[in-house]
Amino acid sequence: MIGRRPGRRATAPAGPPRDDPSTARQTAPVSDSLDAALATLSDAAPLGDGRAGPALDLLIWDAPNIDMTLSTVIGARPTAASRPRFDAIAAWFVDGAGDPSQPDAADVEACVFANIPPQPGTLQRWVEALRGFGYAVFARPKSQPDDDIDQDMLDHIAVRAHSHRLRRLVVFSGDGRNFAEPLEQLVRDGTHVVVVAFSEVAGYAISSELLEFIDIEDVPGAFVEPLDRVRLDALPPDGAWLRPTRSLRDFVSSFTARRDR
Repeated sequence: MIGRRPGRRATAPAGPPRDDPSTARQTAPVSDSLDAALATLSDAAPLGDGRAGPALDLLIWDAPNIDMTLSTVIGARPTAASRPRFDAIAAWFVDGAGDPSQPDAADVEACVFANIPPQPGTLQRWVEALRGFGYAVFARPKSQPDDDIDQDMLDHIAVRAHSHRLRRLVVFSGDGRNFAEPLEQLVRDGTHVVVVAFSEVAGYAISSELLEFIDIEDVPGAFVEPLDRVRLDALPPDGAWLRPTRSLRDFVSSFTARRDR
């Protein structure tokens, strides 16, 4: 089973809402710990690493990280045209799971993990759109600057690795500090792990001998139009200019202010 980051008591979803018309709940219960989450699995669930359970392809989306790194690579606040299309990404992910009619077909599950500020604004519509596309959403309130969802993602992966034969794991995150070691351990345990992020900020996956890396812009249809970026792994033969993402005068002004304190 994958490891856990020290220093924070995690709360992990026992699983996304099931497609059960008999239940009126729209929000999945949140357990107090990974152990409690594992305890909610059915009696028929396998023990150990889940190799005897049903095959599963799992997608994990680290919303804070993808949003932050998107802003970094385009040097601006993302607009509707520059944000990833979750419908196209869902189609790509499900297509990669293979023919569902085959006897050995894997189940598919896609989960978006998000920090929600005190005033969510338009995030309610975004969350409802994701659910309509077939994604489960784990939403954690962000009341402090250091509130994050990294451990929640790791815990959920561990729960699924326990209850299923985790065949393929696709992680949309450039966060190597928290994900590199546990994802590589999953590969050693027999899971095909794919990291999807921006090549500018995903050195941990690009340099790994165990992880497969895909630049998010290479996912078919992920963006309505090409992003305003120059990828060092896809430079034109004659080279390319990389424009500054900040005014030179603005930088010098802030640098001087810090130096003179």
